[in-house]
Amino acid sequence: MTTQKHRVVVIGSGFGGLFGTKALRRSDVEITMIAKTTHHLFQPLLYQVATGILSEGEIAPPTREVLSRQRNAKVLLGEVTDIDLEAQKVTSHVLGRETVTEYDSLIVAAGAGQSYFGNDHFAEHAPGMKNIDDALELRGRIFGAFELAEIGASRGEDVDHLLTFVVVGAGPTGVEMAGQIAELAHRTLRRDFRAINTQSARVVLVDAAPQVLPPFGAQLGAKAKKELEKLGVEVVLNAMVTSLDERGLDMKHKDGRTERLEAVTKIWAAGVQASPLGKLLADQTGAPLDRAGRIGVNPDLTLPGHPEVFVVGDMISLDHLPGVAQVAIQGAKYAAKEIDGRLKGKPAQAPFKYFDKGSMAIISRFRAVAMVGKVRLTGTVAWLMWLGVHLVYITGFKNRVTALLHWAVSFLGTGRSERTATEQQIFGRNALARLEGGASDLVSPPGEYDSSREEGQRREELEAVAAEEARLTDANERGVKVRA
Repeated sequence: MTTQKHRVVVIGSGFGGLFGTKALRRSDVEITMIAKTTHHLFQPLLYQVATGILSEGEIAPPTREVLSRQRNAKVLLGEVTDIDLEAQKVTSHVLGRETVTEYDSLIVAAGAGQSYFGNDHFAEHAPGMKNIDDALELRGRIFGAFELAEIGASRGEDVDHLLTFVVVGAGPTGVEMAGQIAELAHRTLRRDFRAINTQSARVVLVDAAPQVLPPFGAQLGAKAKKELEKLGVEVVLNAMVTSLDERGLDMKHKDGRTERLEAVTKIWAAGVQASPLGKLLADQTGAPLDRAGRIGVNPDLTLPGHPEVFVVGDMISLDHLPGVAQVAIQGAKYAAKEIDGRLKGKPAQAPFKYFDKGSMAIISRFRAVAMVGKVRLTGTVAWLMWLGVHLVYITGFKNRVTALLHWAVSFLGTGRSERTATEQQIFGRNALARLEGGASDLVSPPGEYDSSREEGQRREELEAVAAEEARLTDANERGVKVRA
């Protein structure tokens, strides 16, 4: 792209980034999407990847494939490390490679990550639920716990700590995760092991709040708690996690007493922290940051003093908007419409107004809660609504069909087709974290690697192997000949 069209840079490939890019498909602009992953993630379904219902490809299609027919958009892989608002430049890095991209308009939709409330060391033994790596690691940890318990029980060892699963955080993600682990243990795996009884596994949901699903209100929160307990989930409220290690965690209850839970598998689903880019933008504009790192924006989603920069989704602090996908989608579409309108000389839009389409959370098969306006629904009706809404927002017809088939297998039957787990999934993240430069330490800097020194020797070896393989076949010398 070398023309002098209006340059739009979009940071992030989540709901905000993707829908903002697609909303500009008919505009006379050049769009560059910069994202640190090569896929668009449907984050609300991560827990189904972690519990073996869906594959990662069904909820995270390649961004390039999604945008392949949009000729005014290109995609760059890289993590944005700097935004220079005065020079209107974005700097990104991947494996030691730096790229600087200039813009005329900027949409920042970098989302949010997991918050451990100042205890970031908890992450080593309690992964969050924010990306595909998290989900695959948790899949390995969950299924791996059952495998280790089988080995331990076969040797006569106590395996209670391996068959105890703790989910921290009773929001939608935590509730959905706890419900699916309970179904996995009590229903899906009940015939698969010989030395252990998976139906005896403990699933504990812990939260410092006084109720389950606070954003859904007291009535639906109480209903969700009751349904979880029917599944066998132990719901522990008013309890704050104070320490966490490889073998378990410590909780402090509201009345001051402390309790230790021995559990190898812990899942952290409590709290979010906005992208560090929020602070970077705040330092340059003077915009305020809240405790979660969200940046205060103007009513039209722009930054103070920079009408060319829009911030959308989980990164913004405006009118107490929730951190849900619809806020990112609607905000990105609003920003795209404003950019297009400016180029066409149209008057500015009215301030951004969020339209709440409702909230839903699945507890288990045939059990869910839904809140749409003043309507409160539970049970099978809410569950069917949840299926329909999530099916609509899965990207791509192929992914919708395969997701529907996997749901049928998992919810109507007992099978889960995505139970593959490897040691790499479980330990890869922590191994990379121990490298000073992360994955960059495993590759050569650009331009420094010269393969020509060994090329001749390798070529001779490969040619010799190929010649011997051909000779063995032609001479019929493979195997042992048997004479009649």
